[in-house]
Amino acid sequence: MSQNLIQLTLTAEDYAAIDGALTTLETRLATLIDLSVEERRGLVRMGEKSEAFCRQTLMAMNENRNFIPASVGLDDAQADLDQLDALRRRTLRLQRLAGRCEDTTTALGSDVMSTSLEGYSLLKMLGKGSGLAPLRETIASRFSRRSRSATDDTATAEGGSSGAISAPASAGNAA
Repeated sequence: MSQNLIQLTLTAEDYAAIDGALTTLETRLATLIDLSVEERRGLVRMGEKSEAFCRQTLMAMNENRNFIPASVGLDDAQADLDQLDALRRRTLRLQRLAGRCEDTTTALGSDVMSTSLEGYSLLKMLGKGSGLAPLRETIASRFSRRSRSATDDTATAEGGSSGAISAPASAGNAA
């Protein structure tokens, strides 16, 4: 019996509306930045424990503005904190939605793979002696084994590593 974890029924109209909403998000959030790994490493991070410290410090600085030089950038820091609070709420919603999208695409792919493996097994049994042999051979290439030495020679000649792994022998182990 085929697996069916989800039956998604979004229409072309639904996808068009989703694309429109994504375009709106991309347009409205165009000023967001994309940091490189090196840039991230160089930043002073505000973790959960540091956040309370930062909030208390900014509050104390706001209450004692006459002692704080303008060069400290208190107004900018307060504006950053306000934006952090507002953006964080949206980020959490987007992360939950993205997680559900990833889980759904995984389930859909699993449903397709499960049905395909079941169908392949049926074609192997039913296709013997019928006109399905060429089709079966084409589909079987997914599970064909390549000789390790031929794969190693090709990978080494192309500058790759020689640790290639061959495909699984049984359809049930396919990923």
